[in-house]
Amino acid sequence: MADERSNLGNRIAKIGGAEPPPFADGQPRRAETAAPRVAMKAGSGTRPFAAFEWMIAARYLRPKRADGYISIISILSLIGIALGVAALIIVMAVMNGFRHELLSRILGLNGHVIVQSYAGDLPNFDKLAARVRAVPGVVRVAPIIDGQVMASANGMNSGVLVRGMRQADLKSLTMVSSSLSGGALAHFSGGDEVIIGQRLADKMRLVPGSSITLIAPHGDVTPFGTTPRIKTYRIAGTFSVGMSEYDSTFVFMPLDQAQLFFNQDNTVSGLEVMVRNPDDVKSIVTPIGQAAGPYSRILTWQDTNSSLFGAVEVEKNVMFLILSLIILVAALNIISGLVMLVKDKSADIAILRTMGASRGAIMRIFFIAGASIGVSGTIIGFAVGALFCANIESIRLALQSLTGTTLFNPEIYFLSRMPAEMDPQEVIAVVAMALVLSFLATIYPAWRAARLDPVEALRYE
Repeated sequence: MADERSNLGNRIAKIGGAEPPPFADGQPRRAETAAPRVAMKAGSGTRPFAAFEWMIAARYLRPKRADGYISIISILSLIGIALGVAALIIVMAVMNGFRHELLSRILGLNGHVIVQSYAGDLPNFDKLAARVRAVPGVVRVAPIIDGQVMASANGMNSGVLVRGMRQADLKSLTMVSSSLSGGALAHFSGGDEVIIGQRLADKMRLVPGSSITLIAPHGDVTPFGTTPRIKTYRIAGTFSVGMSEYDSTFVFMPLDQAQLFFNQDNTVSGLEVMVRNPDDVKSIVTPIGQAAGPYSRILTWQDTNSSLFGAVEVEKNVMFLILSLIILVAALNIISGLVMLVKDKSADIAILRTMGASRGAIMRIFFIAGASIGVSGTIIGFAVGALFCANIESIRLALQSLTGTTLFNPEIYFLSRMPAEMDPQEVIAVVAMALVLSFLATIYPAWRAARLDPVEALRYE
């Protein structure tokens, strides 16, 4: 032990600019006589975070076999911080991707603004659409008819939503038109043809050219009451937007056929309006309302989907708080590891003090040791998180094939694939939080090491 401390003293003295302590009769000089000479040199030439401070901190992070428990705590702290940072980045990216994909599909299939009438259906809808289309910021206006019906085919029944649209309006709805099967749009021209979602077609075993029967609850009025309207249509094609909720429930029908089927002569349910900036849709509500007239009812996508996106935002914030505890626990491990390191190295600290090292130097040594664990763990966690997010769908498919279970059920999560979208601001916030917690965790152990009394530490050596 004495030889090890003597060698340590020689290396520090050389780094600090002083000669090694002289030897007499093979024994090292007493600390009391060597201290003034080294202190003078250290005080005149040593700067904060000098090379000898980094050297000693690195030496303490590589303890010998006898001090293996300290090394294990340091490794566990590093792994904990890396896992916490990676988990936070992955979860936040998945939540962002889920919200973005969900929003893009909802806004891609539905209008940003729906114009309806408090009096019921909209008459003279073409003139009304022209006035709304003239509002600055509006890029698309399409009259639509919506109605819930029962679909029946091959002995199976399912509730669906029929949307009546003109062929040109369906073509301009790129989310749907880009995913249509071949020839679907050409046959969607006003006859008894409909376009259904791919999941609905798979569930009812239907292909283009097959027939599907639609049953509307409100049909013809007879002396015996209102009878359901039943009509069979030919399937012109299928579409797939990647959202199971829409792919399994939507049926597109030519507008004139929808008017006949729902008994809406020369009227529509509403106008579907697309605006240039969906995030700032509130600013365009008033001009659209003025163009639509005093009896119009204006609904934005934020109004109709507020509960869904509110739940996603709350879940995202809660997951951030919960996963932040992983980083906090890892930071506490840094504290415990450094406290034990200070206790184990108390004699070495005393020798450094008697050789001229200041309290600030001792504090910086242990700060460097603890901060190195936090910085390394944060960098590793960031790399793992970014790599995982870039290949999350491939990883999901691989795990799904290995375990034989469905890890991302489209029927539950609405989407057909697992999305991940990293937000640079959130990643910076996660990395900054991990670094700040790691730095704060080193303050108390470093302060305790700096306050150590050399005389008390060497008394029983």
